[in-house]
Amino acid sequence: MMTMAMPHTSPADERVGPRGELERLVAQDPMAFRAFVVKNERAMFGLLSRMLGHGPHVEDLAQEAFLRAYRALPSFDPHGPAKVSTWLLTIVTRLALDERKRRKIAVAPDAEVEAVSDQGASSPFRDRARTELRAALEQAARALPDDQCAALVLAEVQGLSLAEVGEVLGVPEATAKTKVFRAREKMRAALAAFGPKAEGSP
Repeated sequence: MMTMAMPHTSPADERVGPRGELERLVAQDPMAFRAFVVKNERAMFGLLSRMLGHGPHVEDLAQEAFLRAYRALPSFDPHGPAKVSTWLLTIVTRLALDERKRRKIAVAPDAEVEAVSDQGASSPFRDRARTELRAALEQAARALPDDQCAALVLAEVQGLSLAEVGEVLGVPEATAKTKVFRAREKMRAALAAFGPKAEGSP
């Protein structure tokens, strides 16, 4: 079980503190690594949950990702152009893709469902619409190729630029852009049939 407290901030966009702190992290300094975990674990959990659904497997994979990151830290260049947060997301994404291929788990489309949920008080009509919407989104997510799923989550949930999405997936920026565009189109198609229901009133 992970014992670190969940932070209330978005994923790190900068290097981990001053240059000296990043160098201590690469040297596997325990305090620097603990700060790194606290700073990035929410982003990691968010990515894993969106790609694999919620459950104890997410915590197990998060622990595995941090373990792999710790072991690989000496290979990270603190003087290079790469952000350590993006480097970590690369490790997490590869783990998630491997697990998704093995288990064929769909994205958990909570953000889209919450957007509908916020549009008014609960009613039998709205509850039914939300249930149908969730089912449609999950079906669309299951149909997404794994790489498109990862690209969509990295861009929409993690807030990465297309260049960073490409870096994480190991593809050119133009390819990342295509993957995100195609995934968005498929998810929009799944949502389209529910537009009137989401906006209507009981």
